[in-house]
Amino acid sequence: MLRLLADENFNGDIVRGLLLRQPDLDIVRVQDVDLASVDDPGILTWAAENNRIVVAHDGATMPAFAHERLVAGKRMPGVFIISDRLAVGQAIEELLLMNACCTQEEFDGRVLYLPL
Repeated sequence: MLRLLADENFNGDIVRGLLLRQPDLDIVRVQDVDLASVDDPGILTWAAENNRIVVAHDGATMPAFAHERLVAGKRMPGVFIISDRLAVGQAIEELLLMNACCTQEEFDGRVLYLPL
């Protein structure tokens, strides 16, 4: 099972839909772990320390900060960038599919854009 961290501006309807479909899904929001208003590098640091893949809509800055971590030799357990234009239902399906078919370790050091 994947361990996910939803970025601050990640669509809450997607998080709620994921938990309705799979109540045991291991997902927390940055707001739930006192990271509200923390910048992207801080979120990536917390995610690395807690072995969580970041899910975000922010394709402009989050991938660049993830790359900076990798270049600096720091751990980066993965980032999923989900287009904010993607329908909520399709985003839910994509994430549930990733959770069912993949392991956490497959995404170490990777930024993945969904849908595939």
